[in-house]
Amino acid sequence: MIRLLTAGESHGKALSVIIEGFPSNIPLSKEFIDNQLRRRQMGYGRGGRMKIETDQAEILSGVRFVKTLGSPIALNIINSDWENWTTPMSHTKVKEKVEKITVPRPGHADLRGISKYNFNDIRNSIERSSARETAARVAGSTIAKRFLEEFGISVGSYVESIGNIYPKNNFTEKLLENNIRKDFSAQKLADQADQSEVRVLDKEQEKKIIRKIQTAKKRGDTLGGNIVVVASGIPVGLGSYMHFDRKLDAAIGFEFMSINAIKGVEIGSGFTSADLFGSKSHDEIILKENILSRKSNRAGGIEGGISTGLPIIVRAAMKPIATLMQPIQTIDLSTMKSIKARRERSDFVAVPACAVIGEAALAWVLAKFMLEKFGGDSLEETKENFKNYNNKLFTRIRKNFFN
Repeated sequence: MIRLLTAGESHGKALSVIIEGFPSNIPLSKEFIDNQLRRRQMGYGRGGRMKIETDQAEILSGVRFVKTLGSPIALNIINSDWENWTTPMSHTKVKEKVEKITVPRPGHADLRGISKYNFNDIRNSIERSSARETAARVAGSTIAKRFLEEFGISVGSYVESIGNIYPKNNFTEKLLENNIRKDFSAQKLADQADQSEVRVLDKEQEKKIIRKIQTAKKRGDTLGGNIVVVASGIPVGLGSYMHFDRKLDAAIGFEFMSINAIKGVEIGSGFTSADLFGSKSHDEIILKENILSRKSNRAGGIEGGISTGLPIIVRAAMKPIATLMQPIQTIDLSTMKSIKARRERSDFVAVPACAVIGEAALAWVLAKFMLEKFGGDSLEETKENFKNYNNKLFTRIRKNFFN
């Protein structure tokens, strides 16, 4: 079982993460981690915080000579903005007067946080509930990404829409309706998306989205959108229908819904399938290159809670960021009177970053299920188990059913 634990506040000294349970000898470099952190900070429409922070991870333990040891891995990401917050976020008592925040922002954890944890200052809610925490999750999940690469599995993403602006030719439909070639790579998909300021695959769509973001900025407003995260090279048989909590799609749903501002998740054709006849919703089984396959991939690579071997396709909806420069109505808790919500430094749109965080989420779940199925204390042992399983899979099916 792999585990990931993050610690740290948005304006605290640092973000820390501990990762446990990965086998030894996985190649892992600081540069690989830092590149994923850089991708998380990309995107037109990000706020002032991205100009302050240049996220880099310090490897504290668990890696020697660029390979994992099998022991817990500890990473640390310094918050550059800490120097401006040493008094407001001090770990000890301070003599200076610190502003107490009493105006909760609709759409944030502000109000629920002070209610649940008995705070008298909303700052306590803001700090840990901030999406800044996802930097630690992305850093920690790079180990999962690197592990999966050793098995030919890649995870990539792109932005499908921002502010209800979709491409003329929706690439997601092609992923669902076609039997993807063996050489399809989710990593290549991500590389293509990274060339766009808003991580879309269509240049005309990119221009329209940037114009809409500019309009949102002028209005002091924000935008949300849809992301698509894809994994390729997946083996058959990850997950199980034996128990509800061992289903692969259930675990993916949980991981994605834990990402800040995600309000909806679907796998494959998802909500669209609810409007179709069954004959138009399911994937016909065919024999392709002497292997059992499908004509399409509307199931998104998962049937009965188990991976089919086709690319896993996850689509998620991110709501508009709740911090507005032209705030909406709320209540000042110190007076119980109506007031406009507080302004807090934020992004105008963070959908491109959310897609990269989605990659981290999917990679983590897949690594967890890979290790559950193939085990191993070292990478070499896991690879051997993986190889034996794949080499004999179709042979076992033919032996059991074909005479």
